[in-house]
Amino acid sequence: MANKEKDNRGSMTVEEAGRKGGEETARTHDKEFYQEIGRKGGEATSENHDKEFYQEIGRKGGEATSENHDKEFYQEIGRKGGEATSENHDKEFYQDIGEKGGKARAEQRDND
Repeated sequence: MANKEKDNRGSMTVEEAGRKGGEETARTHDKEFYQEIGRKGGEATSENHDKEFYQEIGRKGGEATSENHDKEFYQEIGRKGGEATSENHDKEFYQDIGEKGGKARAEQRDND
């Protein structure tokens, strides 16, 4: 583990240097800085990868999440998502998505 060993001069390890650098960056930059580098990284990634790439990482992430969480976890995030959605949408929103869902289901039954 060369990265965790100090050299003979007693200088810090690569791990310590990385941690200190990260702490200094966090101290000197604001939320907008991180949003901007995240946006740029997302754009660069999207230019270099196709739909299948995102499907694969989504599948892997879903599998990892399901291995690490139980039924109660999914119930809780579903409840939180439902509450957040209801706070941000009105009655018309629910009528509209209900209508769309009903039409899609009717078409599905017609094709069966």
